[in-house]
Amino acid sequence: MGEPNVPLIKQLKDLKNRGNKLILWTCRAGEALDLAVSWCRDQELEFDAINDNLPEIVELYGNNSRKITCDYYIDDRAMLPEIVYA
Repeated sequence: MGEPNVPLIKQLKDLKNRGNKLILWTCRAGEALDLAVSWCRDQELEFDAINDNLPEIVELYGNNSRKITCDYYIDDRAMLPEIVYA
């Protein structure tokens, strides 16, 4: 997992404390996923869903799509694409 991204963890905790729901969406599975969830709990970071939509979203749409329904995606390793002009 590496070193904690402290500013991101603080931001996520603040969002959760203000009533937002958090979903951990990761490519990890099995033991790797269990380790990631445990690591997050060690950082006192809890999620409302893991690799899944929130139950209220599934109920709202009547199915569970493969794409997570959310308002924002936050990626701790995201790269912003460069805008290239011809």
